[in-house]
Amino acid sequence: MPRQQRPQQLPWLAPGEALPDAAQAWGPQDPVPGLLAAGGALDVPSLLAAYRGGIFPWFSEGQPILWWSPDPRMVLQVAKFRLHRSLARTLRRFASDARCEIRIDHDFETVIHACSRVPRAGQAGTWILPEMIEAYTRLHHAGHAHSVETWVDGQLAGGLYCVGIGRAVFGESMFALRPDASKIALAALVAFCRHHGAPQIDCQQNTAHLASLGAAEMPRDAFLSRVARAIQMPPPKWEFAPVYWNELSLARAS
Repeated sequence: MPRQQRPQQLPWLAPGEALPDAAQAWGPQDPVPGLLAAGGALDVPSLLAAYRGGIFPWFSEGQPILWWSPDPRMVLQVAKFRLHRSLARTLRRFASDARCEIRIDHDFETVIHACSRVPRAGQAGTWILPEMIEAYTRLHHAGHAHSVETWVDGQLAGGLYCVGIGRAVFGESMFALRPDASKIALAALVAFCRHHGAPQIDCQQNTAHLASLGAAEMPRDAFLSRVARAIQMPPPKWEFAPVYWNELSLARAS
């Protein structure tokens, strides 16, 4: 099928109005590459439709809801997760210490509030505004947003939150109160995905940190094809078992 032509002006959506196809997002020669539409709503059906179509919301205070679908897309293939020796040592200590554990969805709201205090790369303020917190908390209660949490001595030390639809996983944000706590949570998510056959974690945008862990850009069309397959698969049970650490082969880290 021929690629749909992008509109000359950014579409403005009424609440509940369907998002345009991701292929209509602005490209490299447009004012803001990856931007698709503005307006709409952050209700659960709108968010699910967006993620199924390779689209996500991202906007700052004072802006309308903005919807994005960058091309290329930064994606971590879980089979290509790069486990460096220093992180492997940290994970071995963590996995063998009875005071340390990974919890999933134990305290989602604390995790997303903590993430909201962490600026996104290249952005001075937070992008996880109160309306985003409310929206993803609703998505969590609907069973599609999840927190992966690093706990030490009974205290939340760091973590991340993500969106899961079928076996498609979309990373959102992470935070750390102790050294490496967010990296531990990401490694746990990779181990979880490997165990359950979830092939990739969407990282949305390219950063040096994600690239160092094995994430790489892929064409949006290829990303959308993989998402379309993954969302049709039955969802995993969002719980973490210590045996999942075996998926990372910690003794053979590079």
